[in-house]
Amino acid sequence: ILYFQIIITLLKSMERKELIRNEMNRLGACRRPFAFLIDFLVEDPLLFEPDDGSGNFIWQTPGNCNFENSASKKFLTQWKLNPVPFKKYLKGFDLIQHHIHNGDTYLLNYTQPTQIITNLDLKDIFYLSNSPYKIWLKDKFVCFSPEPFIEIKDGKIYSYPMKGTIDAAVDNARELVLSDKKELAEHHTIVDLIRNDLSLIAKNVRVEDFRYLQHIHTNKTDLWQVSSKISGTLNDDYNQNIGDLIFRLLPAGSVSGAPKPKTVEIILKAENYPRGYYTGIFGYFDGTNLDSCVLIRFIEKQGEDLYFKSGGGITFMSEAKQEYEEMLNKVYVPVG
Repeated sequence: ILYFQIIITLLKSMERKELIRNEMNRLGACRRPFAFLIDFLVEDPLLFEPDDGSGNFIWQTPGNCNFENSASKKFLTQWKLNPVPFKKYLKGFDLIQHHIHNGDTYLLNYTQPTQIITNLDLKDIFYLSNSPYKIWLKDKFVCFSPEPFIEIKDGKIYSYPMKGTIDAAVDNARELVLSDKKELAEHHTIVDLIRNDLSLIAKNVRVEDFRYLQHIHTNKTDLWQVSSKISGTLNDDYNQNIGDLIFRLLPAGSVSGAPKPKTVEIILKAENYPRGYYTGIFGYFDGTNLDSCVLIRFIEKQGEDLYFKSGGGITFMSEAKQEYEEMLNKVYVPVG
């Protein structure tokens, strides 16, 4: 299944991420299409032919997919959650607050796994979900992400950081999420972080649309999600450095925090579980343009069990119980 299986065998001495990055540059220079998965810690990146014919890796972006239209013959009839106890969540939350008040981080994306019991398997969930980005890796995970990472189109790069979620059934939900001081501060921080990230690889970086709302329908409730749009202009030879550009932006700011290096260090201590490909990225390069997403809304198979990984941004204004509830509100399947 892996496009680089032979190359990895021949070049075991090279670090995997350098191998993948260099090969992405080479394919980009040849304008040859490829798809990729990169985990949160950038330890096990994978590269794929757009359609290797194995059927072990299927995906969809708003403009492309590598499978024929198919629908699940099942319906979602069971959806039970076994989340981590609030006491365990609070232990990590308090550690994060200690580091925030110590000045080590000022925004950190804190996540935990929730065991789910459902009548569906990962592939059923893939076909049942309505989402702009969908990824299924056999016996590993399914992801139905609403959040783009970066998009490259006609020499310009775009990012759409997503911060701020509220139950759409709440009275005046739109107004509440947009006026919430904590959510506003968090969104400002992420937009500044992403703008700075894009400035490392692009010129004329600017915020085109600040805090617009998207409506998401789920098996539990409807949600309002707040996003922004940031753009920049790439050099004419960007395709020759496509791997360099992507790896320089990792990990994604919206699912790590700021400042990145220290925040990731704190994440590993506070969460105390492996994210794996969750909060990593998926993308497809068509030879000229690129579309990619952040791997959120993510269900992973561990043995015979399924775990939905979710979380949210923590700042000095965060309240533990509210953040815990937001984490669980994100445990859904976008159906209907």
